[in-house]
Amino acid sequence: MKLKNDKYKHARGGASRLLLISCQKCGAKICQYQKDGPGGLRRMYVDRISEPAVSLARKDLTCPNGHLLGIKIIYEKEDRPAFRLVADSFVKKIVKA
Repeated sequence: MKLKNDKYKHARGGASRLLLISCQKCGAKICQYQKDGPGGLRRMYVDRISEPAVSLARKDLTCPNGHLLGIKIIYEKEDRPAFRLVADSFVKKIVKA
């Protein structure tokens, strides 16, 4: 995956990394995600998700085994669809782009 270079990346300082997101309970791969800026991963924007192993059209983000990872929201500051993540429900690993 090639990293996106847009206004959202620049608003967060211009630093990005690619993360592999997995379910903590069963270890199932969920997706790859481009994280922009510093700080923890509290929400995942839908336009930054690539190679999803689950449907992004649903109202919740669950692993293939049914474990809940997040709830779909519209992030009002930027008017972007995102998933608000449940703390300690996922594992992230930095991968090379």
